[in-house]
Amino acid sequence: MFAAERQQEIMRLARDSGRVDVLSLAEEFQVTAETVRRDLKALDRAGLVRRVHGGAIPVGRLDFEPDLAERDAVAADEKERIAHAALAELPADGSVILDAGTTAARLAAALPVDSALTVVTHALPVAARLADHPGIALHLVGGRVRHRTRAAVDAWALRAYAEIKADVVFLATNGFTSDGGLTTPDLAEAAVKRAVIGAARRVVLLADSAKFGQQHFARFGDLADVDLLITDTGLAPDDARAIEARGTEVVRA
Repeated sequence: MFAAERQQEIMRLARDSGRVDVLSLAEEFQVTAETVRRDLKALDRAGLVRRVHGGAIPVGRLDFEPDLAERDAVAADEKERIAHAALAELPADGSVILDAGTTAARLAAALPVDSALTVVTHALPVAARLADHPGIALHLVGGRVRHRTRAAVDAWALRAYAEIKADVVFLATNGFTSDGGLTTPDLAEAAVKRAVIGAARRVVLLADSAKFGQQHFARFGDLADVDLLITDTGLAPDDARAIEARGTEVVRA
């Protein structure tokens, strides 16, 4: 089990039981007590648990993600505009990575049937939308599929993205800030997002304005990693200018 998975499970156990102890966790995960203490220290620094003698207790509400269908219904009009604006960033006869996310899935749905592209994705909803496009060479990255996002994560996915360099990645995020960077609730999901940033020559972030100012548990990049942010007009002009001053182009669709 990866550290990210173990820490997610520790958070769940802390929420369900109200308290976790080091020795029980070490036995549960077949790791040393020192490994568990490092996990608890990381979760404590993130503000998700509070360490107490011999273990930890949960702090407030844990940072869980809404279901995929629930997220898709939020800011639906804005996501449609963002997806259609993103069509202008597709390379001619090139290669793209489509990240897991509801706006990225809308971009996939908007791709013309006669598109001639190489598309790589680890997101099942994206792959399902493109499977019948005869001009698209579709590559589905494997791994453990997270039910909440329908996205592949962990070692298989990370290895696959380490082997490619696409023209552009259309990246998704749960939150972004000028100084706090790009964040998502799940550590394993964040690791894959970090890998797709490194697997493309150009990074286009698709994020509706409601995500600006939100911060989640797992950080996977900076706005400096993003060449272009496509968002909606709900992002204030002053905020857009502040982001552009840091080197990221902004399109408000």
